[in-house]
Amino acid sequence: MKNSYLIFTAFMALASCALAFDPSPLQDFCVAINDTKDGVFVNGKFCKDPKLATANDFFFSVKEGNTSNSLGSKVTPVAVNEILGLNTLGISLARIDFAPRGLNPPHTHPRGTEILIVLEGTLYVGFVTSNPQNRLITKVLNKGDVFVFPIGLIHFQLNVGYGNAVAIGGLSSQNPGVITIANAVFGSNPKISSEVLTKAFQVDNNIVDNLQKQFWFDNN
Repeated sequence: MKNSYLIFTAFMALASCALAFDPSPLQDFCVAINDTKDGVFVNGKFCKDPKLATANDFFFSVKEGNTSNSLGSKVTPVAVNEILGLNTLGISLARIDFAPRGLNPPHTHPRGTEILIVLEGTLYVGFVTSNPQNRLITKVLNKGDVFVFPIGLIHFQLNVGYGNAVAIGGLSSQNPGVITIANAVFGSNPKISSEVLTKAFQVDNNIVDNLQKQFWFDNN
């Protein structure tokens, strides 16, 4: 009985790990469609008949992002919503454009690890480890440098060069998601209770009220 319990526990642990990431595909591809009439539902999307797939199902053109905003950055995602052929393949990427001193603010990807390569410019990047250590791990990256942000951890990128900067982030999910910390905490709809935030951040209620009145720009 004890051995059976241990085997069951080990199986459930492995199953939990397997469910933490996008499942492996059991076919060449599964191009997503919005038509539910004839599609087969796989991993959050309906799939078209593979015989009807075309090159455009696997194609997307990434343009330079408009950085004329309060953050000075623009993230252009290339996930399953942009390339329908990514469905079930477990990867995606994003182009990130930065104006001088532009910031991709602290955020997390709840469903994907990110690997970033700098194409142009100089970026100060970092992430914070989980509780209780909350270690800040940072690095200054130049053209050609690569850095990894582990899944779920808060991370950021700041352009510290004199000109524009461009980076590409690869992610280990077809739909990694993004939670921008300031937007989620102070720009939620409806608002989080002031009592919750004043106690959480140990600040005066007026500070919380002021932050909740701000316009929190979404650069994604």
